[in-house]
Amino acid sequence: MRLKAAIFLAVFAVVAFLVVPSVQAEGDGPIRKLGRGIANVGFGALEIPIVAYDVNQEHGGIAACTYGVLKGVALCVAREVVGIVEIVTFLIPLPGATGDPHITGEWGYGPLLKPEFVVDEDHDMYNIVYQDLPVE
Repeated sequence: MRLKAAIFLAVFAVVAFLVVPSVQAEGDGPIRKLGRGIANVGFGALEIPIVAYDVNQEHGGIAACTYGVLKGVALCVAREVVGIVEIVTFLIPLPGATGDPHITGEWGYGPLLKPEFVVDEDHDMYNIVYQDLPVE
């Protein structure tokens, strides 16, 4: 029993040693990567209506019902897989994930998929997440 407690404390100390400096740093870190992974797994299915809406705006309703839905399903699967990868590897910086598209070959905690989250300012169809503020 003491061996299990000692192993647990050692693992906890290593994780705390790795995470605490990264949390205090500016920009992307392991905690943001974990949150992004959870959000991508939890809300990845929103890719289907969002992509169908975007295709409808550009190409019309028939394209939205066919191509838009199929593209949305493919992006949904990609977002779910990337979310799982980000959850599993949230403590590990990955190659090419610096968060800055101009930096290549570096390791970091940045997003593997753009946009970073499924709902962003450009894809908030009904102003649910980014509500318009009244103009005074």
